Amino acid sequence: MRVQYLHRWDVTYKEAVAIQEELRAKLILDDRDVPEEIRTIAGSDISYSKHNSLFFAAVVLLDYRSMNVIEETSVIENVPFPYIPGLLSFREGPAILKSFERLCNVPDAVIIDGQGISHPRGIGLASHLGLLIDVPTIGCAKKRLVGTHGDVGHEVGDFTDLILDSRIVGAAVRTKKKVKPVFISPGHKISTTKAVRVVLSCCRGYRLPEPVRLAHLTVNRLRSKFLSSC
Repeated sequence: MRVQYLHRWDVTYKEAVAIQEELRAKLILDDRDVPEEIRTIAGSDISYSKHNSLFFAAVVLLDYRSMNVIEETSVIENVPFPYIPGLLSFREGPAILKSFERLCNVPDAVIIDGQGISHPRGIGLASHLGLLIDVPTIGCAKKRLVGTHGDVGHEVGDFTDLILDSRIVGAAVRTKKKVKPVFISPGHKISTTKAVRVVLSCCRGYRLPEPVRLAHLTVNRLRSKFLSSC
């Protein structure tokens, strides 16, 4: 899969913020590029070792209807960029993108474990990476980063808008009964409404949609295997 690198990664804090501001203006937040029939969908996740600067990234490509795995890729990468709130894409992005580059097939849509536009500067990990892989991309986060929302119903599929500065930037979505909601936001080339529908269609009884859940399991296996061999 081709990745279009629009900037350097070895940047200062001020340079990173400036890149985010520039890229935010390029985001597409409607469904014009979403295929009428989604056939494949990918999920990505990343894990890290507490004892060093190694990051373990994975991308899993699934058949959209059956949620069967078609392909998976992974990368172990040294990450020099420090943890800075609001700049997670500069820390996690390079390793995840290398995993995408190893895919033989281009997914119709992607769900990334992270924020889309529900971000202090409107461009979280899913939005940033969505611009670079240039496919409809959705952010699916386990925690709320910004904004407020009302009560979410208790049934699977219930959701409520996530509001920031009087704008809808995503939704709090119940994906499993009696379990905390996840926070869905459009990354790039998709609307909030469509993003919520896609995520719910990928759920199979767990809190996380299958593409992200399987990517999460893959990175954990990769990390455990690597660390046990050291």
